[in-house]
Amino acid sequence: MTAATTRAFRFGVNMVAMGGRSDWVDKCRRAEELGYDVIGAPDHLGLPAPFPALVLAAEATERVRLCPYVINTSFYNPALLAREVAGTDQLVDGRLELGLGTGYVKAEFDAAGLPFSAPGERIDHLANTIAELRTHFAEGAPRPAQQPGPPLLLAGQRDRMLRLAAREADIVGFSGVRFNRDGSSATLAGPRELAQRVDFVRAEAGDRFEEIELNVLIQKVVVTDDRATALDQLRQYSPDLSAEEIGEVPILLAGTAEQIAEQVLAQRKAFGFSYVTVHEPDLETFARVIRLLR
Repeated sequence: MTAATTRAFRFGVNMVAMGGRSDWVDKCRRAEELGYDVIGAPDHLGLPAPFPALVLAAEATERVRLCPYVINTSFYNPALLAREVAGTDQLVDGRLELGLGTGYVKAEFDAAGLPFSAPGERIDHLANTIAELRTHFAEGAPRPAQQPGPPLLLAGQRDRMLRLAAREADIVGFSGVRFNRDGSSATLAGPRELAQRVDFVRAEAGDRFEEIELNVLIQKVVVTDDRATALDQLRQYSPDLSAEEIGEVPILLAGTAEQIAEQVLAQRKAFGFSYVTVHEPDLETFARVIRLLR
């Protein structure tokens, strides 16, 4: 067994809605109470700005880590992003984990009046951003509470993004989804493809692979005694797959809490996924699984 397959679990929830200050505070406190280890905030137009949301989450909680999951670096000047990250890490007493991505939804770039560059150009900007952030964290002001900087999470599915993650990240996130050119549609990865992606990162990371934490973003959790019906309903995520094939997709979890806990354990053994993130609608549902896995 490798360190990746025996690493202790961490559980995160990606919050996607805010109904005001009190609603956000209540939800963050509830996540901590339910046993989550990380509260995430995505970076999409139409959703709350992630850094202020995470500062408030820190004020409302005691132990959870905070993570923008993930920053669209194509929207940011690296020097200005460095200020946001360092200032946020100070305000949350060093509980920040930094999730970075390239952005993938063309409609958001259009709405922001920004060019939607080719994928390679966006990854180049991300790589340059990482280098500049590290320089600012070491030499600039403000400096983050954590030195040399907050743990870095990079997530993706395709070769070039995962190659960068294997080289630079403390945490590699696997989306289990391949988006089309403008981010308007997606294809789910089955177990064989996801295993190949993990093997790719292992080969690219070399000796440092054992130091990397592997994260997976679960798209939906359904706790039920009627798994067959649930799988048939989950076909909406990929209508070209049969219910049986849907049942094998790692980023969709369905069954009793005990069955799902067994699936999460099996995925840690098969892929090394010890850091599991779900979306806010499954906050309460997945908590039943967390209790079993603790």
